[in-house]
Amino acid sequence: MYRSIQLIFTLLISVMLHATEAKPPITFSKAEILNASTTRIPFKVVDQLIVVEAELLDQIGNFIIDTGSETLILNSIHFKTTRKYFHKGNQRNGVHQSIDNVQEKHLEGLSISEINLKKLNADIIDLSHIEKTKKMNLLGIIGYSILKDFEIFIDMHLRQITLTKTDKHGERLSKKVYAETIADSIDFKLKKHTIILSAFVGEKAVRFGLDTAAEYNQLNENSDSEILEYFYPRETLKLTGASGKKKKVLAGKLFRVKLSDSIYFGPMKTVLTNLKQMNNVFGANLDGILGFEFFSQKRTIINYKKEKLYFIKSPIIKH
Repeated sequence: MYRSIQLIFTLLISVMLHATEAKPPITFSKAEILNASTTRIPFKVVDQLIVVEAELLDQIGNFIIDTGSETLILNSIHFKTTRKYFHKGNQRNGVHQSIDNVQEKHLEGLSISEINLKKLNADIIDLSHIEKTKKMNLLGIIGYSILKDFEIFIDMHLRQITLTKTDKHGERLSKKVYAETIADSIDFKLKKHTIILSAFVGEKAVRFGLDTAAEYNQLNENSDSEILEYFYPRETLKLTGASGKKKKVLAGKLFRVKLSDSIYFGPMKTVLTNLKQMNNVFGANLDGILGFEFFSQKRTIINYKKEKLYFIKSPIIKH
């Protein structure tokens, strides 16, 4: 899920892609239809979060795009509990702490222009602290369960997301989608809903999770000294966790990160934090999380079914 600092939920959802005759409850009014299986959605950046505008149940507001969330999450401040909700008293785990009082609502469908999803569940969580700190109307969070059946092109340069429907093998239903040329690619492992990348910090092999809603990269404070020597601390930050509680973390820049000899990064804003709870939840041993800084440097395509990332060259900007 979104976190003022990065959060990852263990949530359950069932989503089926299907055509619909009735008007679905959520619509991305600013989306541009490219073809029958592809749509392009503009986004804005709010404090290093990717935010799209949508209408849901007669309300217009913002949704955070978050690959670190397993499901669609609705803000309980705007979507009150009714008899249509099923309060299961669930507890969801974030990176730093647990979140209680999670409720669930069954929705009839979701429309991304002409690409429709039907019969999906949404978790209901109090996101009021995010609204307050980010100073925006927030209806919810769009996560893996909505995104997994698409190839997702996140273009921070043009501030837009392109969603292309894929078949069960991850092949695009439309062959003519991108005007740009794919320059490189790399495989990843999918652990539950988390993208796990094999990478290097200096010459040391590491494993990073990839999360579009990570405002800063995270580096495990218990990492080997060979990794930590490339982290240059600069300040202490107060960041807000899943439950709204604040936590002080050491922030700085991480140098010498690369995915391969041809895919490497400049210094990235990073915070030191304890990833023990997250690693326990997912049964993974991650050295850190890559987020906004990653997507700022790489125009990235995510294909969940192929478990592959593709990279498109950034334009050369002449001054």
